[in-house]
Amino acid sequence: MLTRDPGTGTGRGPKPPVRVRGHRSFGDVISGLGAIAALLALVVGVPVVLLTVFGSPVPDHVPAASELTEKVGPSALIGVLVFFVWLAWLQLALCVLVELYAGIRGVGVPARVPLAGGTQSLVHRLVVAALLIFTATTAVMPAFSGRELHQRPAQTQAQEIRPVPVAAVEKISEPAAQPVQKAETTKIYRVQPPEGRHHESLWEIADKCLGEGRRYKEIYNLNKGHVQPDGSKLSIASLIRPGWILEMPSDAKHSQVIPAGELENYFRTGHAGHHAKPAPEKPAPPEQEAPTPPKHAAPPQHEAPAPPKHEAPSTAAPVPVPQGSGSKAPSGELNGGKETGGVSVPGQRQESSFELTWPEGLAGASLLAAGLLVALGRRRRAQLWHRTFGQMVVRPRGEAAQAERALRMGADGAAVELLDLGLRQLSRSMGEGRALPTVYGVHLGKESLDLWIAPADRNPPEPWQAYDDGQVWRLRGDALPGLRAAELGEVLAPYPGLVSIGTNENGRILVDLEAAHGLIALQGPEQTRREVLAALALELATNRWSDHMRITLVGFGAELGEGLGDIAPDRVRTVSSLDEALPELEARSEEVRQALAASGVDSVLTGRSRGVFGEAWMPHYLIMADQPTEREADRLVALARTGTRMAAGYLVPGEVQGATWTWDVDEGGRLHAGVLGFQVDAQLIPEEHYRGVFELFRTADRLESVPMAEQPAGATEPPRQSSVDIRLLGPIEVEAPGPMDESRRALCTEVLLYLATHPGGVHPTVLSGAIWPRGVAAGVRDACIARVSDWLGRDVRGRPNLYYDDRGRIRLGSEVKVDWAVFRWLVWRSAAEPASETAYMSYALDLVRGPALADRPRGRYGWLASEDLEYEATARVVDVAHRLVVLRLEEGDARGAIGAARAGLRLAPEDEGLWRDLLRATHAGGDEAQVKVVVDELRGRMGRDPYFDQLQPETEALVEELMPEWQRVSAR
Repeated sequence: MLTRDPGTGTGRGPKPPVRVRGHRSFGDVISGLGAIAALLALVVGVPVVLLTVFGSPVPDHVPAASELTEKVGPSALIGVLVFFVWLAWLQLALCVLVELYAGIRGVGVPARVPLAGGTQSLVHRLVVAALLIFTATTAVMPAFSGRELHQRPAQTQAQEIRPVPVAAVEKISEPAAQPVQKAETTKIYRVQPPEGRHHESLWEIADKCLGEGRRYKEIYNLNKGHVQPDGSKLSIASLIRPGWILEMPSDAKHSQVIPAGELENYFRTGHAGHHAKPAPEKPAPPEQEAPTPPKHAAPPQHEAPAPPKHEAPSTAAPVPVPQGSGSKAPSGELNGGKETGGVSVPGQRQESSFELTWPEGLAGASLLAAGLLVALGRRRRAQLWHRTFGQMVVRPRGEAAQAERALRMGADGAAVELLDLGLRQLSRSMGEGRALPTVYGVHLGKESLDLWIAPADRNPPEPWQAYDDGQVWRLRGDALPGLRAAELGEVLAPYPGLVSIGTNENGRILVDLEAAHGLIALQGPEQTRREVLAALALELATNRWSDHMRITLVGFGAELGEGLGDIAPDRVRTVSSLDEALPELEARSEEVRQALAASGVDSVLTGRSRGVFGEAWMPHYLIMADQPTEREADRLVALARTGTRMAAGYLVPGEVQGATWTWDVDEGGRLHAGVLGFQVDAQLIPEEHYRGVFELFRTADRLESVPMAEQPAGATEPPRQSSVDIRLLGPIEVEAPGPMDESRRALCTEVLLYLATHPGGVHPTVLSGAIWPRGVAAGVRDACIARVSDWLGRDVRGRPNLYYDDRGRIRLGSEVKVDWAVFRWLVWRSAAEPASETAYMSYALDLVRGPALADRPRGRYGWLASEDLEYEATARVVDVAHRLVVLRLEEGDARGAIGAARAGLRLAPEDEGLWRDLLRATHAGGDEAQVKVVVDELRGRMGRDPYFDQLQPETEALVEELMPEWQRVSAR
């Protein structure tokens, strides 16, 4: 496993390298001894036998010319054969030297011995097995040399960075499950409450109580389906909650021993017997107000009457703080979109509609999720083309909405940008005079991008930095703004075969499929293998750091194959058998060979870097779902084992003789990447998860429009005087009188925004399911609501700006102003008073500052996927802007029409109807230079916006009409 010191993994200083230490099993020792014996027999035994039987191969005299014309007899023929045996032995000895040098010195890819493909492959396996006897290193590659990390900036003296010990890569065997016997007594463990953001997991409990985290399955099997004190059941191993009682195996430590007959009482009540006295509650601090949350019964009425035209709070009590919870109450905040399993409080029933259906595989695949959202955004843009005025596009529901919610929570667009632009910048910087390095693996952390390269190079181009004697090249995240401005869109992607295989404690690990120079075999349980391969296929089909890729899927069935084909029809081809795929793969391999010969470049990487014969280097990858037959495997190995990069990659399941790399994945989802040395939590996408993704895209393909919610007649006028302002039509802004801890602001802001977009009130259980989709303790939730209440303070009459109504719902007070509510009211007034339509619409558009809820932090606001807000806001703002452009042009006010179009584009910059409005309004102003500026602006957006991949024909036609002399705006 690859780990880093927490103190150095935050981006405040250089991160340490990855050091890998192996654990030698008995099988490794036997294999190593056998390999040593085989090497000695081949390297020493063969020449000894030849010398003993046939003598020295060097002749004792110079052959005369007459001897060359004599008739060849048996002795002469034997001599020729012995000569060829000596040549074969010399080739074998050279292979041994090359492989030993590469393995011991860590120089990366062993040099290729001419005409020794099969021989060198055999020697490579023997040398690797033999080295396991003498070294703990399990990977023969420079990224894992085990040396301390040293940064070596170009042209400067090397600077030593503080070395940090890292975790070893160990091949942990699955312990045999011990039989659990029922006895007079049994052992239980009570799940502890969270500390800060840390929650206990079954793995941690097994590690603490059983001495081995992998035994968590025993605890899960003992407790699956038992009703816990809060009324919930353990149904997913990753979802446990504080206060739950877990039955433990008989050998558990740090657990409580109870009579076996009391076990059911513990499960039901959390203690022995029905009449046991509960522990006394810790009283609330004197200065902390801690009333009980209101029930469904009507609370006392507030003494002050409601002001005219405003709904007044029905209770004077502020939102409560749970007893015993003060400022140190756990926040339950999400951590980068990867919140741990749901938690609860004993005695309080936890309800969450998302608890059992949360697609964690999608939420955890940050790069895959980002790629899918970009592809989805392009579909949504096509939906906008066909939207009817006054209506909005169809939004996903049910399983599709859950899938989008998970994608939004997990997507890391900034990481995708850093990876994509960083690699293209590297390619351009090294395009002349230098060869791109072979990249075996990539580590994508919170603050930086690391490339593990071979051979080592201490002088990377700026802004890359060299570490570990040039074996690691690092690009820091703060280089991203410069990369965005570098106009790298025309640079070919140099490493399109990079794909995520999983994560470790510090980030995501990617491997380049092309670097294998042969077949990659994935071993493990069939279901888990398919989930790994499905994740790889989904990411390859939608990633941003590849160009014009071709992916052939074999044997995945109609659902995954057709679904991926619908998402990425230009990349994915699905076939039923390998025989059907091989002709195209073989033809493609021959095309690459011919291109290498014709172009004069030394490698595919050089061709991509220099941009010559561009189409020739476009990759083709094969991913099989079912293990190939022996005949198919032989043919595939012969095709794949090229010894050099051929713009191709081959992934097959099962054990395949001749595979270059062999990966293993276990039932727990732990992936071991063989000689590469990676051990990661594999990226898995189960069938039920990608089924939701495909339904999401099918929804995005629906071009019909649906009505928006009607604004009720006589709608309540927004408050003229406000004590709290909430703005969501642009970057999120909240102005409130109370204090707010900056570390909790993001979570509290999300809670407040959810309440602001549900003016009818929200039940606490519904709020829990929206903000904490994997569950949360009622006490944690109530403490968070209490902080929001303190933040909003009270209105001028002394009433809380956040309160529970008589139905137990949480509502905002009458002096809380939300710009979205004001916008809708102004639009309603514009329709109700035609004489003032232009004025009301202008006031409404003045509220628009940018895309709705812009700049929201990653991993939050996933609930927007299940709400109408974004769809309705886009439709209403675009409609109002278009209507105002028409009215202004009819009045002859071109400047006002331009302002209206610009206002709409602030929120919906991808709407081409507004771009056409802007072009017409600018042309109406009579300034042809400004029309050119708008056309250039439209062109620039196409180059920057991943959703803006092509223009509508109507927009192209309008540009040609207004500026016939200007060149056609081309799609990217």
